[in-house]
Amino acid sequence: MKHSIMKVLLLSFLVIGSLVRLQAIEIYNFRDFEPLLNKDNDTTYVIHFWATWCVPCIKELPAFNELEGTYARQKVKIILVSLDFPGQVNNRLIPFIKKNNIKSEVIVLDDPNQNYWINRVNPDWSGAIPATLIYKGKSREFFEMSLTYEELAQFINIKN
Repeated sequence: MKHSIMKVLLLSFLVIGSLVRLQAIEIYNFRDFEPLLNKDNDTTYVIHFWATWCVPCIKELPAFNELEGTYARQKVKIILVSLDFPGQVNNRLIPFIKKNNIKSEVIVLDDPNQNYWINRVNPDWSGAIPATLIYKGKSREFFEMSLTYEELAQFINIKN
């Protein structure tokens, strides 16, 4: 009986922990996501488009983890925009985030009208990932390529 109660408590803890993590990953359509691209305040925003199936994206994620640690106490907001399918959030994205100890905010962009929103992010963007937008107010830099920690830090420091 005692072991059954402990199993139920442990299972409940695991389920509740998973639900809390699931609630932390929001799924956006572009209309709801677009305001994140246009904040006009004293914060530098690093908006990174990636996916768990993208090998170059995976290789550069440690740079974003390092950035999160370096700029945690400064006015820098890092948002990792996953382009994984929403159906992969539970079985692929969340385990990936946990395994790689990703600290930045992760959201999922689920909008099938890529021809519309890709150009709204940046008119020169082909849609290839990884891609990163770094902006502060009206000053914007867009990169359709992998970036190192040093490159990211350099562009953030220019904005700050």
